[in-house]
Amino acid sequence: MLDLKGSKKKSKKDHFPSMNYSDKDIFSMLFLDKLEVLRGITIDDATVDDCYVALASLIRDQIMKQWTRSGASTYKNDDKKKQVYYFSLEFLLGPMLERNIMSLGLMDVCNEALSALGLDPQEIYAVELDPGLGNGGLGRLAACFLDSLAFLGIPGNGCSIRYKYGLFEQKIVDGHQVEMPDNWLKNESVWEVKKPHKAVMIKYYGNIREEVNGNRIWFHHENYDSVIAMPYDVPIPGHENGTVNTLRLWSAEATQQFDYSSFSSGDYLNAVSLKYSAEAISEVLYPDDSNYENRMLRLKQQYFFVSAGLQSIITHYKKHYGNIRHLHKHISIHINDTHPALAVPELMRLLMDEEGLGWNEAWDITVQTISYTNHTILPEALERWPESSFAHLLPRVHMIVREINERWCQVLAEHYHGDMGKVSSMAIINHGEISMAFLSIVGSHSINGVARVHSEILKNELFRDFYEIFPDRFNNKTNGITHRRWVLKANPKLSDLISETIGDGWITEPLKLELLDKKGAVRDKAFWGKMREIKRYNKIQLAKIIQDCNGITVNPDSVFDVQVKRIHAYKRQLLLLLEIIDLYYDLLDNPNTDFTPRTFILAGKAAPSYHFAKEIIKFTSVIGDRINNDPRVRDLIKVVFLENYRVSLAEKIFPATDVSEQISTASMEASGTGNMKFMMNGAVTIGTYDGANIEIFEAVGKENYVSFGLTVPEVFDLRRSGSYNSRDFLSDHKRLKRIVHDFINSDWKDALKADFPYIFDSLITHNDEFFVLKDFDAYVDAQIKISTLYKDTDRWSHMAAMNIAHSGIFSSDEVIKKYATDIWHV
Repeated sequence: MLDLKGSKKKSKKDHFPSMNYSDKDIFSMLFLDKLEVLRGITIDDATVDDCYVALASLIRDQIMKQWTRSGASTYKNDDKKKQVYYFSLEFLLGPMLERNIMSLGLMDVCNEALSALGLDPQEIYAVELDPGLGNGGLGRLAACFLDSLAFLGIPGNGCSIRYKYGLFEQKIVDGHQVEMPDNWLKNESVWEVKKPHKAVMIKYYGNIREEVNGNRIWFHHENYDSVIAMPYDVPIPGHENGTVNTLRLWSAEATQQFDYSSFSSGDYLNAVSLKYSAEAISEVLYPDDSNYENRMLRLKQQYFFVSAGLQSIITHYKKHYGNIRHLHKHISIHINDTHPALAVPELMRLLMDEEGLGWNEAWDITVQTISYTNHTILPEALERWPESSFAHLLPRVHMIVREINERWCQVLAEHYHGDMGKVSSMAIINHGEISMAFLSIVGSHSINGVARVHSEILKNELFRDFYEIFPDRFNNKTNGITHRRWVLKANPKLSDLISETIGDGWITEPLKLELLDKKGAVRDKAFWGKMREIKRYNKIQLAKIIQDCNGITVNPDSVFDVQVKRIHAYKRQLLLLLEIIDLYYDLLDNPNTDFTPRTFILAGKAAPSYHFAKEIIKFTSVIGDRINNDPRVRDLIKVVFLENYRVSLAEKIFPATDVSEQISTASMEASGTGNMKFMMNGAVTIGTYDGANIEIFEAVGKENYVSFGLTVPEVFDLRRSGSYNSRDFLSDHKRLKRIVHDFINSDWKDALKADFPYIFDSLITHNDEFFVLKDFDAYVDAQIKISTLYKDTDRWSHMAAMNIAHSGIFSSDEVIKKYATDIWHV
């Protein structure tokens, strides 16, 4: 059984047997040698880009040695380790250089060596672009899980797409979001290794020919369009333990790159059309799905990386393990949300059509191999595909899905004694659509939610009927984050303070953060003082970024009140904006009030076709322009929207935050992970009883957070009863009526020429679906409480310290231990 305290730590001598890389002079020598070999220059002529390539290549060399040894050790004896494959459409890794140096235990010597050469280490680290492999919490969670898998010594591999342009680079122009290509691969990625010999073929369209051979029907895919899936492997090192796992990214390439005859006849576009058609599959994360072509491109993407990944797994498995009938004993395949749900029928296809297994045997292996994490209750995120389009694109996979559905409906008909209404409601294929969530549930041995309340909603509301049939399959695994990136790397001064106070054991055993409480640091004024100094330093650094990027001067002694996340109605950025307007009006009406200055910081991307979210960004800009330029309040309130939210920017925001805004509508946020990152960095949460907020509140104690708003049962009751009418509610609320009418119909619109029909419709026409108006009064009261608490410096410091001390349970190390034992059985 694996020791889940972390894989055995090897000495640096074992890591680097040929040379002592912890020696500053040797490190400097190797760095200078890399400059000469790779760039053909000396340090006198080197640019910061040259220095980045040399340093990253030096670190890569050391990781490559560990990578090779890690792979070999997995298969070196008869007791071969079980492999975990984590399929996710996103892996939001963030810049890798600094994290990889830290994983090798070389941070100090690297910084010392570079500084001795007259170089600024931070300037070199800043050269690296964020990999464009994700967008939000789904991708960050996957990246955190990879980190913890490697640290715990579990052979765990990621599988995804190598997006050429990521999601998009966000620019704010005249307050509007403008999407630009995120060309993160414009310079060659130092970390990836192309593996042409492991490329596989993906087949689309065509027809299926059946061949009867004895008692068996064989299926042959003919007249198909083919695409090559080219693998690029990225090493994922564990923290100072010599383990290196793999993230495999697939890039789409044409089987025929260039049509010479078309070119010769002058048809230049057709000569390269196949190349560009194939490459479109891996061009962009989440193509705008407002048109049919892009919706089909999304389905192509999902099958592309699932089929490529599974083909690769089976090839690898047969080489090292042999008997395909024992696949589930040696391999766990985890699908992160429904994007990889095609793993169920595709694994069936491979086991039956390629490996010759019968249906029942293939199905048993598939279910025992695959597990599924659900991340949402939003109907639009529970993917459904038109069956006709699905069948046209993936004819053989469609046949298998139909067979799965027919067999499942037979089970349901027997279970419900012929109640066809119940059968229809639970069918995988219904009303001409294929439900990927239902397919994932039926085809997996484990279905987990990502926070306790979310998992209960899955069991008691969203998938209640499935839970009645499969009670043993449903479980909870509350999300977690890697504290080694989000504290150790992002907040080094706080990390040093923690280690000085309780030792550095928390880096490998995050639950030891509780020693801050047990040993009394959370009640120590000297500790508070050091913690406040670090927070102010971090706020000054963020203030410089705001000044450079937005041209706005903010006061580091103001409360940094932050909401950074994907823009969506249920996350309720609108609630914060309405409160800001209310606060602004209150200061105008009461100019002599005793007020603690606030800096409101927002960031996040809106999906290109999500008009409401784009209006939220514009509305934030309108409010900011009005308030930031009003001499009556500009020293009291500032409103900032930071463009192009990404991991590297988040690493500056979380350590500088005082107040963490976690204000989603109760029941709507599956878990959240930003709430945990803020908590670990000593921010105090103002939040609803939603997602992992509830478990954070329980961990820190009721005196160390500020909650407000409707609860999950109250939200469900209001929706079921239909008793809430937002128009009537607004007409009886003077303060809200003033805000809403002003920004829609009065001086906000006329003076700034802004128009917000989608916002207005969300509040009135669509009856305030996410209860922004309903929760407004409670939210304002909670904000008043925050201001009162912040004025009591010692009280606030104790709250911040308690959040840090009790955040260890939200480390992804702790979560992965539960996945490993409860789901993957590694």
